[in-house]
Amino acid sequence: MFKYVSFKYLFDFSFSFVILILILPFILLVLIILSIDLNESPFFIQKRPGFKGKVFSLYKFKTMRTMFDDKGNLLSDNDRLTLVGRIIRTLSIDELPQLLNILKGEMSFIGPRPLLLDYLPLYSFEQMKRHNVIPGISGYAQVNGRNLISWKEKFKLDLYYVENQSFFLDLKILILTFKNVFTASGVNSDINITMEKFNGKN
Repeated sequence: MFKYVSFKYLFDFSFSFVILILILPFILLVLIILSIDLNESPFFIQKRPGFKGKVFSLYKFKTMRTMFDDKGNLLSDNDRLTLVGRIIRTLSIDELPQLLNILKGEMSFIGPRPLLLDYLPLYSFEQMKRHNVIPGISGYAQVNGRNLISWKEKFKLDLYYVENQSFFLDLKILILTFKNVFTASGVNSDINITMEKFNGKN
């Protein structure tokens, strides 16, 4: 396992570096389009817990405008998501800045998705084990329902990955990830644009 983890780190770093060089013109184009569409910063940066719970800044392209109602409350995802943002989310283009997180060793291509810091106190002992591996851009839960499955199912799939991490499992997830991107599978939950928040019980 140690040998594979070392190989995985080298692969992640090398592959993310090459991809960033190749798609740099595309990234610049997306930055320009989002800057015009949102009329604000095109980047979404948020603190997330990574390997062993270590906190890092996760980078994404922003797909929702910052809009508030008359009482100063943030509007719903549906109200803030633009047409351009919807397309970018559907094609998972918003995840591309996380290649920088991979270069920094904070993330991998494959692993459990890094969730919100607010969830840490809510995890059970078993659920905390999802932090025993480096988080990923795509994971076993993402290719098996993504936002359409319950939190209980997500954690079950995350823990399966932690206990069975291997080259062939990563390859399977990578192939399914590309398949889901092309079919836009599981992007939105039936509750909201994004998955409902974890409350420790759902």
